[in-house]
Amino acid sequence: MEIDATASGAVLKRERVRDAVLQLIEARRPGDAIPSERALCAQLGVSRPTLRAAVDELVAAGLLVREHGRGMFVAAEKITQELAPDAHAFSLPRASGAWTSRLLEFRTLPAGARVGRKLRISPAAEIRYVARLRLVDGSPIAIEHLHVPAALLPDLTSAEFEQGDLYEHLQDRHGVQVSEAVQSIEPTVVTRAEADLLDVPELSPALLFERLTSDTHDRPVEYVHSLYRGDRYRIVSRLALGPRTRPATPGEGHHPGIPPGDLAHGDPVTFSARGVVQDGP
Repeated sequence: MEIDATASGAVLKRERVRDAVLQLIEARRPGDAIPSERALCAQLGVSRPTLRAAVDELVAAGLLVREHGRGMFVAAEKITQELAPDAHAFSLPRASGAWTSRLLEFRTLPAGARVGRKLRISPAAEIRYVARLRLVDGSPIAIEHLHVPAALLPDLTSAEFEQGDLYEHLQDRHGVQVSEAVQSIEPTVVTRAEADLLDVPELSPALLFERLTSDTHDRPVEYVHSLYRGDRYRIVSRLALGPRTRPATPGEGHHPGIPPGDLAHGDPVTFSARGVVQDGP
């Protein structure tokens, strides 16, 4: 499995090393050890820095786990979590494993200018602000900051943010049925306080989710921004390419991840997305 000596450039060589280590991972089961760095360097014919750079990427991606004094091991299996609602129901992302919440803060305060704009209410209007830690099988995965209009849901209790499905509580206890949400996702890193809560090193990679949810009357119900651990969460998209029903527009933007010109006939793209949560070691 020696790396091709004719490969030029450190980046290309690291990529080939990464692919070779990935083959080792795929041939093993979660918890199995992989050879030591020294053994891999000899086996692949590369230097220690080149190997370590490739392994660092796989550790950051949650595919390998380093244990001090013991070596490197294949990370535990991932839990699949649906992000997109199905055709018949709007629900929170679901995943295998036991999802629980730990309330960090629950209070009533003025919306302020930014949140007020999001929720289409006065900056002086009261909201319920909630901060909670989301856990999977007892291990922290995300920090959520929720903002809910107090006038729309005056009887909302803190217990509803810790137990059960919040959207089910809204419908069953408050007569508010959510219908759609607009959500954005971008990469970020965690602060020291966030790192302490998520049990990761400071400046670890993370995904920042921002969501505005509306009910069947087009009223904003909640504004949420959430921070998910980058080492345990990733998004998988399935693209379906179909025939175009209208002529291509000059200068029309391309689909993310698909270079301009790859769809020669301008075929439209539909997609579904799911999240994958890395199970703890």
